[in-house]
Amino acid sequence: MLRTFVYSISLGLASSTVFADAVPSEEAAAGLFPDQPYSPYAERTFPERPLWGDSHLHTGLSLDAGAFGNTLLPDEAWRFAKGEQVISSTGQPVRLARPLDWMVLTDHTDLMGFAPDLQVGKPGILADPKGLEWYTGYKAGGEEAGKAAFDIITNFSQMTLPEILLESYSPGADAFAFTWEQIVLAAEEHNDPGNFTAFIGFEWTSVPKGFNLHRNVMLRDGPIRALQMVPPVTQPPFGDTDPKALYAWLEDYQEKTGGRAVAFAHNGNLSNGWMFPTEDTYHGGKVDEEYVAARAKWEPHYEVTQIKGDGEAHPFLSPGDEFADYENWDVGNLDITELKTDDMLAGEYAREALKRGLLLEEKFGVNPYKFGMGGATDSHTSLATAEEDNFFGKSVSVEPSATRIKHPFIANDLGEIPGDLLVASGYTAVWATDNTRAAIFDAFKRRETYATTGPRIGLRFFGGWDFSDADVETRFLADVGYTKGVPMGSDLRPREGEGAPAFLIAALRDPVGANLDRVQVVKGWLDSEGALQEKVYDVAWSDNRAADQNGKIPAVGNTVDVETASWTNTIGTAELVTVWSDPEFDPDARAFYYVRAIEIPTPRWILYDKLRFGAELPEDAVLTHQERAYSSPIWYTPAE
Repeated sequence: MLRTFVYSISLGLASSTVFADAVPSEEAAAGLFPDQPYSPYAERTFPERPLWGDSHLHTGLSLDAGAFGNTLLPDEAWRFAKGEQVISSTGQPVRLARPLDWMVLTDHTDLMGFAPDLQVGKPGILADPKGLEWYTGYKAGGEEAGKAAFDIITNFSQMTLPEILLESYSPGADAFAFTWEQIVLAAEEHNDPGNFTAFIGFEWTSVPKGFNLHRNVMLRDGPIRALQMVPPVTQPPFGDTDPKALYAWLEDYQEKTGGRAVAFAHNGNLSNGWMFPTEDTYHGGKVDEEYVAARAKWEPHYEVTQIKGDGEAHPFLSPGDEFADYENWDVGNLDITELKTDDMLAGEYAREALKRGLLLEEKFGVNPYKFGMGGATDSHTSLATAEEDNFFGKSVSVEPSATRIKHPFIANDLGEIPGDLLVASGYTAVWATDNTRAAIFDAFKRRETYATTGPRIGLRFFGGWDFSDADVETRFLADVGYTKGVPMGSDLRPREGEGAPAFLIAALRDPVGANLDRVQVVKGWLDSEGALQEKVYDVAWSDNRAADQNGKIPAVGNTVDVETASWTNTIGTAELVTVWSDPEFDPDARAFYYVRAIEIPTPRWILYDKLRFGAELPEDAVLTHQERAYSSPIWYTPAE
């Protein structure tokens, strides 16, 4: 043994001496590396195309979806997303125009398994007076079924669900465990790496007193890890509505299973100011070092647009932004038990959250609102439809019909969200190297995603210090972007020289959609006085329009024919590519930049209902809109 030990030491010394002396010549070193391949497409390591998906969809397993009559379960939802035709809960054949590349099914965890049992009238449900009342209303159909469903949702949000039903459908109960197993195994059955990615996930539905604090959770893993734990709930005594409880579950999941998970919030516009706090949290906590660190760790993504309203910006917060009024919902909280006031809006919208993140980073050294952008449907029909001419609504009660426009999303003595305000939105595009759970999940983590309100607009966004106008001439734009800069979702590399950052931007219209109106860069920053600022720059646009004396680009026009729900691509352009440099760059100011690509006007879904059913439209209904895409931001941090 001693002899072997000495020999090993001697060999190591001899080897180090050889390597120290063997310094190759420049010619010899050059010969160690292969020549660049002739094919410019060979040996690429960057993502080449966006993968389209829905990160938020409910089936009949969800409490509210099932109560509204959704009878489609995960198998139908997965098959539909993959491009198959299915029959909806109202008996209508439906199919996507184009399959998705991936999806996350996010059924609600609270009362998991209750809805299918309600639909068939399980004895345990009928034994409770409320359960019997809900079942009777459900079986009656029509208006009575709607009343029963809203009563279930009201009891859920106000935390007054019957105790016996909570016990029967919460963690520890057989129905809960078996339903989670059904969800996990269905995702595994439909996962087809390389062709379609089916993610295991759920929605953690925190809605204390009607304030929307929901988070969706996406797992990177398969059933071996996912089935080691059951998901958390929010209803006491089995759960907690405080996001800290979700963060604790995520920590436990990763520690116990070796798996990986992320969470992302949605519909801050229905939180009445509580989604993006800067001082106090809804649950009586403080926005302190612990809070910002936990949120930054677990929430790298935000669902910025969906059926319940677009959440990028609001006219009150951004009065100088002519496009900030897109599909806003600003009546009140989720169940309109509290009306909205202007002072709540800053805690609800993505752009303001990104600005607040700069302020908190200055204070704590960590930015809790450093998130990537994504879109989703949040449909409760099991059907991931975000196409205006193929929109199956929020719930079964508003699947296509002549009268669905008249069905309000919510209405009570305080206010109403009319049915025509439902938004046919949205999808998330992911720049991932492969169509697999690992590659797509990792893209979410690094925030290389972007949101659209439905159309599949192609969008590239890179930031660096030496992009030039010549870079837009190449057809290998991504190669230049990744080499000379960083992609959306990233931090700019350390500043080089004395110049301002430059951004390489490319937008391509949906191949079967509308032309592009313009591309804008939205900038937010923390100025030297500690105030948060924003500015929207038009950086590329169509039709040779010229800016007016105030620097505004005139409207692109409108070719929509409201009688036929059609439009022509005679205005706008198919592609916009540019390099833009910040003309007001302050090297001492924290900042972020993101891209907004905007289409020419197209019809909203209500016009298709008018054409197909003769539906009666409200007098004040918005008939057209300009759909758009939002990139994840790129951040600049001054050198210390």
